[in-house]
Amino acid sequence: MAFCAKCGSAVEAGSPFCSSCGAPQGAASASAAPAGVSAAPVPSTTVAQSGLSENAAGALCYLVGWVTGLVFFLIDKRPYVRFHAAQSIVVFGGLHILLIAFGMFFGFSLFSGGLTGFSVGMMLYSLVNLLALILWVLLMIKASQGSKFRVPVAADIADQLFGKS
Repeated sequence: MAFCAKCGSAVEAGSPFCSSCGAPQGAASASAAPAGVSAAPVPSTTVAQSGLSENAAGALCYLVGWVTGLVFFLIDKRPYVRFHAAQSIVVFGGLHILLIAFGMFFGFSLFSGGLTGFSVGMMLYSLVNLLALILWVLLMIKASQGSKFRVPVAADIADQLFGKS
């Protein structure tokens, strides 16, 4: 099977252009390679156009929560990276919405702690923040190790919304 010299995607034999990036294939692209540089394509599982390995790109999907998940979902087409990007959008997007809802529902008691200095709203808000921190560290470590760790409910929702990766 042939691979595109530009993006590394699999290309049908005899196809004049890559179906993923549109780069010309065949003798024209092989002769365009500089002297001393192999014209052999890099498999798509190793390095993307950005120069990041799948593990690094997967970990960076979680760096700034759902924002970087959205960025990598839109720019990187590798299944491993898209899985982590979609999971990041669902997990941290959902937690973000939950924190906004708690803020709206419990309102002033989140910041004042009520008359006693403690409120159920402040406790729930803090627990969700702690959960987000733990998931953030865990998911970044698992993605950088090459593991496709699935958050139980969020991964299923991500598969339904963004398709199986």
